[in-house]
Amino acid sequence: MKEHAPITGLSSAAAAKHLKLDGYNELPRSDKRGFWRILFEVLRQPMFALLIGGGIVYFLMGDRIEAILLLIFASLSVMITLVQETRSEKVLEALRNLASPRALVIRDGKRILIAGREVVRDDLIVISEGDRIAADATLVESHDLLLDESLLTGESMPVRKLAQDGSATTPDQRAVPKPGGEDLPYIFAGTLVVRGTGQALVHATGMRSEMGKIGRALGAIETEQPRLQRQIHSFVRTFALIGVLVGSLTVLLFGLLRGSWLEAILGGIAIGMSMLPEEFPLVMTVFMAMGAWRISQVRVLTRRASAIETLGATTVLCTDKTGTLTENRMTVVSLCSEEARWDQDEKNKLSDKPREILEAALFACPREPTDPMDMAVHALWEAQGGSSKASFAERTLIRAYGLRPDLFAVANILSSGGDANGTVYAKGALEAIAELCQLPPERLVKIRAQVDALAHDGVRVLGVAKATVLNAAQQHDLPETPRGFEFEYVGLIGFADPIRANVPAAVAECRSAGIRVVMITGDYPATARAIGLKAGLDSTEVLAGEEIDAMSEDSLAVRMKSTSIFARIQPNQKLRIVQSLKANGEIVAMTGDGVNDAPAIKAAHIGIAMGGRGTDVAREASAIVLLDDDFGSIVTTIRLGRRIYDNLRKAIEYIIAVHIPIAGLALLPLLMGLPLMLTPIHIAFLEMVIDPACSVVFEAEKEEDDVMQRPPRDPESPLLLPKRILWAILQGLIVLAILAGVLISASRMGMPEADLRALVFTSLVLMNIGLILINRSFKASLFRAFLRPNRSLWILLGSVIVLLATAVFWRPAQLLFHFGRLHWDDLAVSAAAGFFSLLLLVAIKSLWFRVGGRDNKAKLPRRT
Repeated sequence: MKEHAPITGLSSAAAAKHLKLDGYNELPRSDKRGFWRILFEVLRQPMFALLIGGGIVYFLMGDRIEAILLLIFASLSVMITLVQETRSEKVLEALRNLASPRALVIRDGKRILIAGREVVRDDLIVISEGDRIAADATLVESHDLLLDESLLTGESMPVRKLAQDGSATTPDQRAVPKPGGEDLPYIFAGTLVVRGTGQALVHATGMRSEMGKIGRALGAIETEQPRLQRQIHSFVRTFALIGVLVGSLTVLLFGLLRGSWLEAILGGIAIGMSMLPEEFPLVMTVFMAMGAWRISQVRVLTRRASAIETLGATTVLCTDKTGTLTENRMTVVSLCSEEARWDQDEKNKLSDKPREILEAALFACPREPTDPMDMAVHALWEAQGGSSKASFAERTLIRAYGLRPDLFAVANILSSGGDANGTVYAKGALEAIAELCQLPPERLVKIRAQVDALAHDGVRVLGVAKATVLNAAQQHDLPETPRGFEFEYVGLIGFADPIRANVPAAVAECRSAGIRVVMITGDYPATARAIGLKAGLDSTEVLAGEEIDAMSEDSLAVRMKSTSIFARIQPNQKLRIVQSLKANGEIVAMTGDGVNDAPAIKAAHIGIAMGGRGTDVAREASAIVLLDDDFGSIVTTIRLGRRIYDNLRKAIEYIIAVHIPIAGLALLPLLMGLPLMLTPIHIAFLEMVIDPACSVVFEAEKEEDDVMQRPPRDPESPLLLPKRILWAILQGLIVLAILAGVLISASRMGMPEADLRALVFTSLVLMNIGLILINRSFKASLFRAFLRPNRSLWILLGSVIVLLATAVFWRPAQLLFHFGRLHWDDLAVSAAAGFFSLLLLVAIKSLWFRVGGRDNKAKLPRRT
């Protein structure tokens, strides 16, 4: 025996008992990692361990400024990672907040307002227009009730809800259908009441609700570590290993050959410092931070910097229909009678018959519309020069007929001025209007053909009718249902959620970049196909949610390769679609705005949320948020992502190239019996050039001309292809060979040690400038590269020249660097060496890539 009745609801004691048994109506908090645990996990990663270890080495050597800067970089990287780890905890928190609004319940026969988290199973909740439902429940009473379930289903149209027949009982949850059903008694947590009132009996709270199931799916999804981060770790380990081996070998070799172990240790430390991979994490930090800033300039928020690296590899962009491809607002697109028709693309004023249809539809709507279709009718009336408020002000509402289970139509009786007679206006499903108008079969067949033609274009159609009412003011003589009037058929009114104006162009640009756009929607297949055609998707083949449920994983994977439109999709099916695409080797970006999108957004390689109308849950689960909900911004973001990745590759190539002559110049004098040319202070100076060059200068480089004409890069390809690595090594060896020539020639001419060091160091700095210039573009000529704007480059080059001149000509700096005085002929030699190395690199680069072909060619995933 239940402890409640539909009138009195639960007693306070029964509510407390249920609360103790089932827990609060919220998603349970997952076990959070503490601050120290997260910090430990971050610090044990090789990248951060090497950074901190490098800083300690600098301290031991006495270069405190470099040590402090290095530790600052390490601390910054640790802080960024800590913040990103903490942010992921907000996903379930946002879902909890959304799932727990305040609720009006009946307890002990009284209506009381309680926190949504205190709603319990078997509570009787009272709902009205504008309320957000606090828990899954079964309607026991409803009046003209419409609910917006788009957060759970993705459908833009509100669904009508009707109370169940018979006594109020808590249903078996397994028998409750999924959200989205029309004329069903079930309502769900998180959905919004668009119109009407009702009372409902709660049958599921917390994790047992539909929203709770989404929360459980979110908690089970692990975010993948980005490929680029793994590759950078690999580079760091490789460089560190090489540095340790070469440094140790240098100490051993120098000590055994010369017997001066102290000098050997100093040489080993210099070589170790020259190969310490501190630039890699610095480059990652700066590129990701600056990339997020650049992307923010186009109204896109980057929540996880690691997503930037993946943008250029995206092969499939999964997008929701409602509010993403479309504007999420209903619009009247057609007015159709048997004699005349008006379509939205016609800019002219309505002719008499279409205007009659619109007028009849307007007066069948409420004076103050809340339903999207009613609002669309009012909006078109206003656009055609009328005033809906003024039009209603001229008429008196006598009676309104709401939807009935046996008649899917609404009607209003209105009278004008003091006229005793009135007019009844009705709109609704064609079947209901045809019944009211007693349409003959042959006429109904023609009208159905019009409806089918509109439906094929994704248009939702309602019929409109009107009738004259005699003595309308005598309400006691009015019939109980609209069936009591002799209606005249007026016409059809078609509604659609219009596609965003820039979507076709954005889809076309995605196609040119080798990115397949896939639409996933909860809408009907016909509507989805129509939107897909307008958007210009690759394929108009539609796969429905019911078909997906019946498929094996292998069968679904095959269909994924040829299907671009998915309709009537449930949240768990969205997640399955994303996972199937990933299993096919695709790099998946997923856009969405609702709670139903959150698991798929989080599971995708790149989750993209709509910031305007998107829910907190979708935003917190995403890596990127479109602040203006503009689908076209996704394309701009992908272009910027590819630019950032290209520039990162250029920076890495430069780092590899520049470290070879530095390490060689530290090792070469030991092998030749010459005094050390580079000491820690010289390498510290070089780092002042290398660090801003590989981070700020290359980050600011303009994108390559073909950045959006390439297919996505192969997801399995390394950061640098073997050919690019060989090119970087070749650059370094060329510079080292020229430097060795300068060193050997000058030493044989008897140049003093201090002067020789100044000459070689100056030549190295000028050649370093040449390495920066040659790596600005993958294939553009040096002349064209010079024409590319990059203010950071010129600031850096100017600063380098000033600092070099200070070190070479200012006496205190000469003493610090152990430099002698250079004469003009010495400077000419350095300048000639730098210029010659640049010309040689330009010639070899042109030949290298002309013979080898395009080096940054990517491999498209195989599709059928």
